Amino acid sequence: MKSRKLTAALLIVYLAVLTWIIVFKMQFPGDPGLPHMRNVNLIPFGQSVIVNNRVDMGEIIQNGLAFVPYGLLLGSLLEKKPFVQKLLPIMLTSLVYECVQYVLAIGASDITDLIMNSLGGLAGIGIALVLSLVLRRSWQKVINVICLIGAILLGLLMVILFIAN
Repeated sequence: MKSRKLTAALLIVYLAVLTWIIVFKMQFPGDPGLPHMRNVNLIPFGQSVIVNNRVDMGEIIQNGLAFVPYGLLLGSLLEKKPFVQKLLPIMLTSLVYECVQYVLAIGASDITDLIMNSLGGLAGIGIALVLSLVLRRSWQKVINVICLIGAILLGLLMVILFIAN
């Protein structure tokens, strides 16, 4: 039971940090460094990911990787739920982030981001499933340890960024 509480706490911390990264672009609300832009791109892997006439794979991959922990944590918390009940919250969270960026005019709302975020979450769910099959009894603890280490490292990075600015 303690493991599930830790997983839920890690999920809350993860979503708070993810919101800070995606919505606030690692800035503080009201910071003049926040972009003021309202743009929608509905063409997957279209103009929005092209930089200097080349597809910017770095940003595409980062979007996917950012949602892998979400899939890991939800895969652990909702282990007995059907696949759709694990993936749907990930897709809806990504959609909400894209809509909030549009409404607040603080970034481009992009279908490519929605696709990659969903694929990243799907990968996390898949990793959780594989871990559950391979490690049987301790897989949730392994996920918690990995995510806890990630949270600590991310926290340290946030402190460094805060001090540097």
